[in-house]
Amino acid sequence: MKMRNHTPVTEFLLMGIPHTEGLENALFVLFMGFYLLTLLGNLLILLAILTSSNLHTPMYFFLGNLSVLDIFFPSVSPPKMMLCLMGCVTQLFFYHFLGCTECFLYTVMAYDCFAAICHPLRYAIIMNHLVCAILTLGTWMGSCVHASVLTLLIFKLPYYGPNEVDTFFCDIPVMLSLAWADTSLTQMVSFTNVGVVALMCFLLILTSYTHIFIFILKISSSEGRRKAFSTCSAHLASILLFYGPVVLIYLWPVSSLWLGTVVLVLNNIVTPSLNPLIYALRNKDV
Repeated sequence: MKMRNHTPVTEFLLMGIPHTEGLENALFVLFMGFYLLTLLGNLLILLAILTSSNLHTPMYFFLGNLSVLDIFFPSVSPPKMMLCLMGCVTQLFFYHFLGCTECFLYTVMAYDCFAAICHPLRYAIIMNHLVCAILTLGTWMGSCVHASVLTLLIFKLPYYGPNEVDTFFCDIPVMLSLAWADTSLTQMVSFTNVGVVALMCFLLILTSYTHIFIFILKISSSEGRRKAFSTCSAHLASILLFYGPVVLIYLWPVSSLWLGTVVLVLNNIVTPSLNPLIYALRNKDV
């Protein structure tokens, strides 16, 4: 049994990516490149949406929100070796706040695709300005509640050491392993919270796309089917990039620490830089 020294941990040492000794400079250049690509790509999309009147539609309004998320998301896990306790709390909160907002936003965007493809004549009524504002506000507020609950659950636990975090940022699995308490209930509640949110959003997205695919199959012309599918293909690609790491991190945890860290890198750094490319390449308006 562990012997407590009753001295609460005030700072955490981030150990970084396992088995990368001697590669720090190369990884810094690589990640900085992805980070700059993320900033440039998403800022250009935001600029295009704000300055082009023909992009002032619900689809591009939600895409603008996604670009804002992708700008801030990589900034949550900056390359620091030491974080104070409050810094770790802030990092975990904003990681799950932005991640949950993106999850909700993809669900809203799937519904927007459903309305645009399956109900084109009623689209302007279904997705009016008030509906878009309510959906967006609900997305951000709901994510704030979700992240607050998770952060409270994790940091109400006592931490007396060790203070070495076996990855490059503070997240639920590594923080639970450092707690001086029985974490089984906290682990079950927190992972259930994440799982229920992710599963609920996935089922809603699946429902929207099931209706979309059924509708597309009923279109007689190949040109009509191609045009309808191109409307949502970029969104589908982004969903696959987003949900893959989420499933591996929280719903189907990998046994290898190195592989788990690679998945986190893909989710935190690589995916936000790919979204602008996906939407730019698949959408001639952008």
